[in-house]
Amino acid sequence: MTTLSYEVLVLDGTPRAGDQRLPSGEAIVSSPLAITLISGENDAVLVDVPYTFGQIERVRNWIQDSGKTLRYVYITHAHGDHWLGAGELLSSFPGVRVYATPGTLGRMEHEATVGREKIWDAVFPGLVPASPLIAEEVPAGGFEIEGNQLVPIELGHTDTDDTTALWVPSLELVVAGDSVYNGVHQYVLESSEEGFASWLAALDTIAALNPKFVVAGHKAPGAPDDPASIEETRAYLKDAQHLLATVSSPEEYYNAIMRRYPFRMNPGPAWYGAVGLLNRTR
Repeated sequence: MTTLSYEVLVLDGTPRAGDQRLPSGEAIVSSPLAITLISGENDAVLVDVPYTFGQIERVRNWIQDSGKTLRYVYITHAHGDHWLGAGELLSSFPGVRVYATPGTLGRMEHEATVGREKIWDAVFPGLVPASPLIAEEVPAGGFEIEGNQLVPIELGHTDTDDTTALWVPSLELVVAGDSVYNGVHQYVLESSEEGFASWLAALDTIAALNPKFVVAGHKAPGAPDDPASIEETRAYLKDAQHLLATVSSPEEYYNAIMRRYPFRMNPGPAWYGAVGLLNRTR
């Protein structure tokens, strides 16, 4: 068994097209996206794939510059910003196997059709490549790289349904997908009372692994992969849940969450999450 290492590439967000803007009038931008490369002596595993041509090119160059042979890609969940670029990226890396859990695979089918039409092609027109469904079901118990086991962890609903993390015991590393955020406003649009409870339980599952490193799917550039981000995510969720139950308007929610978390990046999800959830319930 060789010794593994990991690196994280944080990609800048992309401005969204359309009329919706922040209350300040500023454009809404997608969240910074963290892509993880887990490497052994010769081989590597990529966790998640970005979605725009420009982001994909950066990841392609990053992998090639590593000098490692890409063997596997693991997709943590079905949100398009974590996998729509897989086909485009892997045109440069033939023979790579793309893994996801059955729950994620089922949702990827929807994301590649209805999701593209309603979201990705609408707000990022011309920026997202073709998205063939090339993933396959991950083997039971996970998979290996150079004798090291990589284990999918089922988390259920976090910021969407059927999410997972990837646990690397030899590194004490959790690549958490969107179950954990780090220095970035959290996407809660798909959450309700049950969704918040499930997400909080998922954080318990991750914490029980006692990881040394936790890579959030959306993180501020330069932020450490500190397991403290688990509890920071939990605190934000509880604050969001309380505010959504007590405020009278999206503006009130947005202003309150911005006061509580003034240093978190990318307020877009805080705004359109509040608009969607509060308009849905009132």
